[in-house]
Amino acid sequence: MIRIVIAEDQGMMLGALGSLLNLEDDMEVVGKAKNGEEAVDLVNEQRPDVCIMDIEMPVKTGLDAAEALQGGECKIIILTTFARTGYFERARKAGVRGYLLKDSPIEDLVSSIRTIMDGRRIYAPELVDIAYGDRDETENPLTERESQVLSLIADGKTTKDIAGELFLTPGTIRNYISTILDKLEVSNRIEAISRFKDKGWFK
Repeated sequence: MIRIVIAEDQGMMLGALGSLLNLEDDMEVVGKAKNGEEAVDLVNEQRPDVCIMDIEMPVKTGLDAAEALQGGECKIIILTTFARTGYFERARKAGVRGYLLKDSPIEDLVSSIRTIMDGRRIYAPELVDIAYGDRDETENPLTERESQVLSLIADGKTTKDIAGELFLTPGTIRNYISTILDKLEVSNRIEAISRFKDKGWFK
């Protein structure tokens, strides 16, 4: 049986995630925390196999908690809305075994937990190029899909419009936009379009 602690500050998400994971024959949720500090205490007390953590939590963030638990036997999985480079790099340095986005289906999370228990690491596809890409500064740092999303933003499309056009959820588009801003080192969409245009990366 895979023993799991979940840390999530949104009560509904915490309850739903716990119920869904408990439906699996080989999984048992042994603790639920509403912030990173509670998560660290629960992991030390319950000694679970896996701790699933959100990043943005009060008292202590998921990344703070992951760093506090680094080197222990519990395998940490970050489950978040944020596909930001800085967060991801910090999570990797803290020895996090998985970094998944909340947009993913529950089946992906369940499968990832089993894979991580087998000794492997699982990172959301959106983050793979961030983790392993070494890009020249004169080269467009965005993937083809990210460039496509930015082009649609430049055309004046809303997040909802883009989601409909690309057959993706609005949450996935928001994750793409977050990654785009991070990679281009800008703080908003207008700056992103301007920088992309200045570099001549629009097709």
